[in-house]
Amino acid sequence: MERTVPLAERMRPKSLEEYVGQAHLMGKDGIFIKMIRNKNIPSCILWGPPGSGKTTLALLLAQTLRFPFFTLSAIGSGVKEIRDIIDRAKFQPKAILFIDEIHRFNKAQQDALLGAVENGTLTLIGATTENPSFEVNAALLSRCQVFVLKPLSETDLLNLLQRAVARESEDKKINVRLTQTNALISLSGGDARKMLNLLEMTVNSTDADAGEITVTDHAVVHVARQRTARYDKSGEQHYDIISAFIKSIRGSDPDAALYWLARMLTGGEDPQFIARRLLILASEDIGNANPNALLLANTCFQAVSAVGMPESDLILSQTTIYLACSPKSNSAYKAIRKAQKAVEKFGDLPVPLHLRNAPTHLMKKLGYGADYLYPHDYPDNFTEQQYLPDAMQGQVFYQPADNEREQEMAKRQRKRWKSKE
Repeated sequence: MERTVPLAERMRPKSLEEYVGQAHLMGKDGIFIKMIRNKNIPSCILWGPPGSGKTTLALLLAQTLRFPFFTLSAIGSGVKEIRDIIDRAKFQPKAILFIDEIHRFNKAQQDALLGAVENGTLTLIGATTENPSFEVNAALLSRCQVFVLKPLSETDLLNLLQRAVARESEDKKINVRLTQTNALISLSGGDARKMLNLLEMTVNSTDADAGEITVTDHAVVHVARQRTARYDKSGEQHYDIISAFIKSIRGSDPDAALYWLARMLTGGEDPQFIARRLLILASEDIGNANPNALLLANTCFQAVSAVGMPESDLILSQTTIYLACSPKSNSAYKAIRKAQKAVEKFGDLPVPLHLRNAPTHLMKKLGYGADYLYPHDYPDNFTEQQYLPDAMQGQVFYQPADNEREQEMAKRQRKRWKSKE
């Protein structure tokens, strides 16, 4: 019996030109395009959400450069398999080892890679959906560059959908007509694989009418609702439920948050994974509206790491309730995003001379550190002076949110910085 290849696999790009998304890496001036031109790929970690193209990118890099290519899955491979590949790679220059879900490798498995990565026997490309700072050993991480992949944009997903509909029509020898795309786009959450799987299931569950299958939002939603609600900590439920959990806390609904927390714990989710998400939320969604939220979230993470399950459910429950009931502010999140955009816009502006360090006589002679006003020499430990580069004077990134604590901070800042009013 002939094996049916899933649409997502059939749609996997065969060349760099077919790759969709990640313009910051794969665009005309993207870092990977430059590396390909130079035929020099460093050991790296590709960090991004599911369906963002991590595995495809690794395959295309090896295929384009025609380097020897080895692959391992962290789920079914151990130290023995790693050492076997290292031994084979010694006789094949510029060999690439791709490890999917590298965050699932334990310390011993990651340590087995160190020597080969260090001496260039292997170029490691690891893919992970988890923050490498938490999941990859510091020693291995220091030998790799980290590249962040973003969820695919709506434009990217629409591009893929058009190609996929044409492919389904050709392979199934029936006209597949896509009349609506909102459900496929919104339910995918930027995950190309999820979107293509949902499209394929909708096509397969829709009756053909006069040699044509019409895909509508209603049909897509109907198919999506038939999918199992079982929690799969290695599948898309893992991402959907943590998303519902975080959004419930952000929306100040402790009851909904506790329900999704219970779903994850009952399904065997890693409590440290949940605690890390609470740490991020404490800054992103609460921030300076209640700085104690970050302190409690950090304590929660440390306690969960020390205690483990099953007792960690109490710690996670307490922290979840506190964060859900806390006042909310995303001002810190918005401020750093504005600052990052300013960096992209203005580039690497020089540090004003009066703010520069002057450790040598020559630097002092050149004016480094001259005219700097030491705030502690002035009343209330403040004196107004320029801290931004000249080209950015007047830029404002932080806008205090409308909550008691931040409004108190804003009042203090207005008193100090009269020139910014």
